Amino acid sequence: MKAIPCAARAYILGTALLAGACFAPVAYTAGTPWHAVVPLAALYALCESPALIRRRRPRAASRPADDAAPIAAGSFFPVLLAAAFLLPPAAAALVAVPGALLGHVERRPYAARRVWRAAQLALAAWAAARAQTAFGGPVALGGGGYGLTTPDFPYVLLPTAAAALAFCLVLAALDGGILATAEGVPPRGAWRGLLPRSLAAHGVHALAGLMMAVLWRSPYGPLSSLFVLLPMYISCWVFAQYHRERAAHQATIRALVQAVDIKDKYTRGHSERVGRASAMIAAELGMDRDRLEVLRFAGILHDVGKLGVPTRVLRKDGPLTPQERRVIELHPEYGHEIVRGIAFLGEARSAILHHHERMDGSGYPYGLAGDEIPEFARVVAVADAFDAMTSTRSYRRARPVQAALAELRRCAGTQFDPEIVGAMVRALARHGWETTVTADEGGGGRAVLGAPRPSAPASASAGRRGGTP
Repeated sequence: MKAIPCAARAYILGTALLAGACFAPVAYTAGTPWHAVVPLAALYALCESPALIRRRRPRAASRPADDAAPIAAGSFFPVLLAAAFLLPPAAAALVAVPGALLGHVERRPYAARRVWRAAQLALAAWAAARAQTAFGGPVALGGGGYGLTTPDFPYVLLPTAAAALAFCLVLAALDGGILATAEGVPPRGAWRGLLPRSLAAHGVHALAGLMMAVLWRSPYGPLSSLFVLLPMYISCWVFAQYHRERAAHQATIRALVQAVDIKDKYTRGHSERVGRASAMIAAELGMDRDRLEVLRFAGILHDVGKLGVPTRVLRKDGPLTPQERRVIELHPEYGHEIVRGIAFLGEARSAILHHHERMDGSGYPYGLAGDEIPEFARVVAVADAFDAMTSTRSYRRARPVQAALAELRRCAGTQFDPEIVGAMVRALARHGWETTVTADEGGGGRAVLGAPRPSAPASASAGRRGGTP
């Protein structure tokens, strides 16, 4: 268990004390609407309880670990925002506390994380209630002012937006603080992007909370407000299912890559870097997020066929014989056979099979040329060659990045797709690149970048390790 830094302890304690000061007035203020506070607090706690029950439920040995994955945090913020619309600020803050203390916590220390979550949500609910009150929310919701006894649409949307913004601002501000104090994120980057990423989601939560508040006060009574939660629950269940499936995909890929790394000590870490470089190229080419992710998988798994190559050939220190070279050149076909049944890989499977084809048709295994080579395979070929040239291995030193790029440009049109080489050059200019030692003895530090060798093309050592330089 990672110890909580002193700065984070002080930050959590200060946040908890501030939250306590926000909801403390309910203890001595007359007229607190307990008839609404208790049901809303119980409803929020009940909404969070499935994750707790699922985590504690005994699990059979055959059941996957992801089967107990909780519903995503934030799933039931509409309940808290409904409380902000219906209750005074102190009472709205109190509604968040039981559910946050009972909710699922992924990592230790559990107690500190629960206290932090309760304090954070209490402050956010308090701020949302204050904001909507400042913009006339109680009156616009039909609280009786100015003769209004029913919600005043569309004016009620103004306090709703104010509440959503306040809720979002408090959560983002507090999350940035915990990132800076507990995770050591530099202050300049701790808050970066937190607010823009959450505005849309919290806006939807606020609208759902508004509809809950409207139904709560309607002639149909509080029970009718539960209908708003049903679609939210369904959407969160779908979201959780998606993340369980994604986790299973990642676990499958990790297992395959680890097996390759154990077998071929000369290219340890190479797969992950090829996946990263492939994703950089895909982004530069304007691929959508789904295709980019599949292409990253293709880069990571491009050498999985080495599992079918004898270890003595992969680890041979001397030159390979023609027969051993032919065995090495079978690894794309072996890889394609290994991943053929993994449906989620999609286009990645063709990249695994064809990433050693060349634009002039002299590659393997099928001698495809030009546009006959799948786009994913052309991308992985460039990423593979670039990382191989810029990584130090036991049998030769790395080339500088600029020397590797010059070699890619020289081979563009014969070995590599010129458009993809250009995308690689632009991506590196934009993001840079850090190479690491990949030899078994080299550890994980930066590579010692050697001078470029006046040698032949990037594929000149194709017989060395399966076509990588």
